Amino acid sequence: MARLFGLLGNRADFAGRVLRVEADALRAHRGVPPSRRSSHPFAWGVGFYQGGEVLLRRRPSEEAETIDFATLVADLRADVAIGHVREATVGALRTENTHPFRYRQWLYAQTGTLQGFDEMRPRLLESLPEFLRNDVRGETDAEVVFHVVLSFLHDSGALRSPHAEPRAFEEALRHTMQLLETMGTEIGVPQAKVNLLMTNGEFLVALHAGEKMASRVFEGQADEDLLLGDDPSFRRKVANPSQLRFWLLASDFDEEPHISWRTIPPRSIVTVTRKDGFKIRPL
Repeated sequence: MARLFGLLGNRADFAGRVLRVEADALRAHRGVPPSRRSSHPFAWGVGFYQGGEVLLRRRPSEEAETIDFATLVADLRADVAIGHVREATVGALRTENTHPFRYRQWLYAQTGTLQGFDEMRPRLLESLPEFLRNDVRGETDAEVVFHVVLSFLHDSGALRSPHAEPRAFEEALRHTMQLLETMGTEIGVPQAKVNLLMTNGEFLVALHAGEKMASRVFEGQADEDLLLGDDPSFRRKVANPSQLRFWLLASDFDEEPHISWRTIPPRSIVTVTRKDGFKIRPL
């Protein structure tokens, strides 16, 4: 089964610990639930920001029955990251088809297959400015949808802004979904069931119109204890542990996450910033 997550925090050296605490929620098992059993191999990737650079780790084919993100990225040092597990339903097993996708400082990942994509693809590509159309390298619906989002950012003047406001991202995702649903109606396919997640390294913006999405906040004494563990020598090295803050957003769970997670209402836009945490608006 697919998996999608976004992480935002204020201590890059704690990212791996946050993912380890929520390892069960982020772990993806092939064929879970049984109704979705698939012979497609997994692909997985993570995109993150480190020292002002945008970095990607992507594995386009993984035969394992389980993808355990907490183990795969245990050494992750980043205060913003997007991770994705893909069962290859559209596009071959190659790096160009593996999420997250990158354009300049933007990272993007998606779960859910866009029905009618073969028919929509030429029209979606034609709607893009030439410089964005030429940047599409792979075969997936997700990469094309990403570039549609970028085209709406371009229309609003936010694409070239190094400090674009979250609202511009929200509107770009909303307009993208409206376009996909309009095209879907025209060709007679069901409403798109997708989750989209995007970041510029400063905040996260997600669109929830697919499988279950939920949020998890790490703050307070209980979460501080979870992250610091029982090693007193390590605790002594951490200055101001009470100021630790992390926000985790994930979707397409194999099983119900535990009670620390808050379910995101269907058809929502979610913005995550360090100042305001989670903000949820209707799609």
